[in-house]
Amino acid sequence: MSIKHLIRTVPNYPKPSIQFRDITTLLADPQGFQQVINDFFTRYKDQKIDKIVGIEARGFIIGAALAYKLGVGFIPVRKLGKLPAETIGHDYVLEYGSDRVEIHSDAIAQGERILLVDDLIATGGTAEAAAMLIQKLGGEVVECAFVIDLPDLGGVKRLQEFGLLSFALCVFEGE
Repeated sequence: MSIKHLIRTVPNYPKPSIQFRDITTLLADPQGFQQVINDFFTRYKDQKIDKIVGIEARGFIIGAALAYKLGVGFIPVRKLGKLPAETIGHDYVLEYGSDRVEIHSDAIAQGERILLVDDLIATGGTAEAAAMLIQKLGGEVVECAFVIDLPDLGGVKRLQEFGLLSFALCVFEGE
């Protein structure tokens, strides 16, 4: 089964000319959601992964479910001011503005192998910022995993230039 048909496109959101790829329809479909987690599990079950880092907010849903299935810990990367303990942060630019992400400063130990998870890669700014935080804490990013890749926006290429491997379950190219 292809999951792509379960993803809703919302035109002109959050601003004109943006085609927002909404995974809430995919998450609402029990077989579709199971397939996403099972497909990621199949890819990563034989790799040494210590923790999964999920990017706020939809990366929490996919990342936490996958961490449970893989039997590893889950670490949230959140927007500015959302984490209660000491954090480190990184500012970044995304396709329709700028933002800052943070991670608890004690979330990752030196040398831990981390799978970075989010619902979608567009320009790659958020994933790159999260990867920089992981590396700053001494973690090694095994791969960046996404449900959706929007290749026209160049995110995977940006991550490759930063030395990061990426994987996506489906692609919306030129759509």
